[in-house]
Amino acid sequence: MLNDTLANALCITLNAEKARKSTVEIRPTSKIIENVLTILNEKGYVGSHEKEIVIGGQRIILNLLGKINKCGAIKPRLSIKFADIGKFEKRYLPADGFGFLVISTPQGIITNEEARTKKIGGTLLAYCY
Repeated sequence: MLNDTLANALCITLNAEKARKSTVEIRPTSKIIENVLTILNEKGYVGSHEKEIVIGGQRIILNLLGKINKCGAIKPRLSIKFADIGKFEKRYLPADGFGFLVISTPQGIITNEEARTKKIGGTLLAYCY
């Protein structure tokens, strides 16, 4: 039984990247996983993804580009204020301007750069660089 599907999806993706695979199948799926993968796609870390309905549930087929160094879920899910974003960037990212955090806000799931421009806080979900 899986406790954290987002952590499982990011771990599967990172392991497939290290094995130099071109595609990976992610099961089970959720809207949060789809939104995080969409952000990874927009930032250029992964290729496109397709959602397929199969017997027993849904799966996502993700195309990999080989550009992820490290990604993972942040546990426990930490609530942060706008003023604390810089502190968590230093904790989870290796350098300034290198990589990004994924934050769940009242305005949707966005990156730390977007949260800074909108001046809102939220809940930390994941990091990638």
